Amino acid sequence: MPRQLLWVSIALLVLATVGGGLLERRRAARFRAIAASSLNAKNAQAGEIVSGAFTKALELLDENYVTTPARDRITQGALGGMLHALDPHSNFFDWREFGEMRNEQNSKFDGIGVTINQRNGRLYVLGVMPGMPADKAGLRYGDALLTVGGQPARDWTQSDALKHVRGKAGTSVTLTVERVGVAEPISLDIERAEVPFPSVRNHFMLPAEVGYVALTGGFNQTTSDELRDALDSLKKSDMRSLILDLRRNPGGLLRQAIQVSELFLPRGAEIVSVKDARTKRKHVSDNTTPENLPLVILIDGDSASASEIVAGAMQDQDRGWIVGEPSFGKGLVQTVFPLPAGTGLMLTTAKYFTASGRSIQREYGGVSFYDYYAERRGGPNRLPAAATPLGQTFFTPTRRALSSGGGITPDKLALAAEPDYRLRDACFEFARQLVASPRPEFAAYKVTQTNSGDRPRGTEYPITEEIVAAFREYLRATPVWRSFETRFVNQTETVRRRLRAELMTAAYGVEIGERFLLEADPQVLAALAEMPQARSLLERARLNRPSATEAATTQQ
Repeated sequence: MPRQLLWVSIALLVLATVGGGLLERRRAARFRAIAASSLNAKNAQAGEIVSGAFTKALELLDENYVTTPARDRITQGALGGMLHALDPHSNFFDWREFGEMRNEQNSKFDGIGVTINQRNGRLYVLGVMPGMPADKAGLRYGDALLTVGGQPARDWTQSDALKHVRGKAGTSVTLTVERVGVAEPISLDIERAEVPFPSVRNHFMLPAEVGYVALTGGFNQTTSDELRDALDSLKKSDMRSLILDLRRNPGGLLRQAIQVSELFLPRGAEIVSVKDARTKRKHVSDNTTPENLPLVILIDGDSASASEIVAGAMQDQDRGWIVGEPSFGKGLVQTVFPLPAGTGLMLTTAKYFTASGRSIQREYGGVSFYDYYAERRGGPNRLPAAATPLGQTFFTPTRRALSSGGGITPDKLALAAEPDYRLRDACFEFARQLVASPRPEFAAYKVTQTNSGDRPRGTEYPITEEIVAAFREYLRATPVWRSFETRFVNQTETVRRRLRAELMTAAYGVEIGERFLLEADPQVLAALAEMPQARSLLERARLNRPSATEAATTQQ
């Protein structure tokens, strides 16, 4: 694409943003076609075509559309449609989205520090961050969200709730919640503040001296520092090998992906190359004292971009054994351009390639935007496009063959458990009642405050036969769950673990509840089983890798 023409198109996007725009969503396809045709035309002529089409379209909409359009929403839809005609990752952000993206890249956001999620069609508080506004205001596990800022939260999604709960630090938001055991709704006025947005969401020890780190919060400004701190903490618990969990990690900053990879790769080892229209830049490790732990990396279909750079570098350099499901396949590099009124443009400017030369990006030509994102996996028993080889084979230093089909294909396929959201929601609803302990025989299960700083002993909140019987009684007595009684109780061990995880979440916080579930996660168990393979790979790779001195000489 000629650069002059590219900037003509971007200038028109800026013009539409500043002017407010009147483009209706259902006509977005027409403007995508106009934009696409213009990008293939000659420079000056194409600019005139696009400019004239926009001007005339705005006039017609202003004069003839049946109702007054919602200008901000229509502008955003039109701009997004134009950019998506180029590729699935170029995008436009309104002022709110652009601000949130910038804040999250800085490992923070403005909000109240609360975990809200949907259970059985309603929004509930699952946890609060210690010391944050939600904690100080007294929000608790199990509080049902009724209103936010005076607006009913009925039929809201999790993202709807977060959009309304977040806001500029120093401003206030009023939440009305329903609490078990309290007759009237509780109204809380909470002042927003700066809230940490960490990349490392959990770390703990597993059996056999295996450390586990959940790097699931994206790659932000502090990611490599957070990972280093987590590793230092686990080493104090005698960690001898590591599972690095990159599942559901959508990616983020390239520099942080490089720095995370450098923690494990010796000096001179290539991490990734970035190729734009004119140049190709290689990024190599400069670490003379890398971590030498046997390493298993967990990935899935939501591991994208920076996550795939790390997983690809470990796989291509024989440094880590990859377990899980094929990754998303996002190998397009975006540059962010600030636009007027606090908005922003994210434009694809380059592509990623792994150390062996594999393209990370999977095919998107001829695939609808919806299918590219929402239908890429097709269920837990069908591999996504990333697992389909394109016919070209690449080799690691130990001569392991790798196929290029976009994304990262695991060395060991391990499918996630099929989620049973009905069972999860039933266990949550029961636990929500149990921790309020209206029945004296269950007084030991009463939780009045989440003690996030405390360490569980490992024996508290046992799921006894009496608790299981009470759960069955609850199912029979609750119309929405009555028909599920037999199905749920036939999954006794799953029910027991889920119930205890909910109780641990109520008592100790979201991280502890997740930890309890992760200890029985089939993909985590598969990673533990594959650790000997990681150890063997590490030993073979050492024999094939030059020393730091040799690598430095080669670089010079």
